[in-house]
Amino acid sequence: MTSIPALKEWAAICHAWLAGEQIIDLRKGGLREESLSGDGRHFGVDSTHAWLYPTVEHQKAELLKPAYRHWIDLAPNAPVGHTIRVQGYVEIVEAITITEPAELAAITTRVIWSDEYAASRMKWKHRDPLWVLILRAHRLARPLDIVWNDEYGGCKSWVNFIDAPTDLATLESEPALSEAVFDARVNGVREALQNATTTTA
Repeated sequence: MTSIPALKEWAAICHAWLAGEQIIDLRKGGLREESLSGDGRHFGVDSTHAWLYPTVEHQKAELLKPAYRHWIDLAPNAPVGHTIRVQGYVEIVEAITITEPAELAAITTRVIWSDEYAASRMKWKHRDPLWVLILRAHRLARPLDIVWNDEYGGCKSWVNFIDAPTDLATLESEPALSEAVFDARVNGVREALQNATTTTA
């Protein structure tokens, strides 16, 4: 069976997904970016599911909105070289690309990053679009402990865990949000982006 990739993101953001506080991710990719299909330069999405890999690289409290800065201390994380504790996984429900600041401004109320930091993610690799991933998070009843491997290091979005389960159906888990609440949040994101596109067109 095909392995499930792991999505590297700040521990505080993984915590936000698993707490049902945020349902989107904003991605341009890292310095060593590559899609798992082997693009080698640009961010891409090759799977409908991903483990959550909570990192501390580049994570700083001042880059979060004030109400969420204490999550830096609350969120379990995986420092480089240490065992990675996986608390859950996400379904990648939709992947949208945006290029206009107005589109980003329309959804910054839906993320815990500061507006300034969210804008910096759009400016990074300015020729590339910003990916907006709509994610449905699931909390594992029993977290997975993944032994560190040097392959997992570096500034990149995706890694393949060695010996991680490949069948999510065998794991006990629960969604962070009910289907009704999640669907309402998704519709809110779509409408915000549609309105922003209409305004800027």
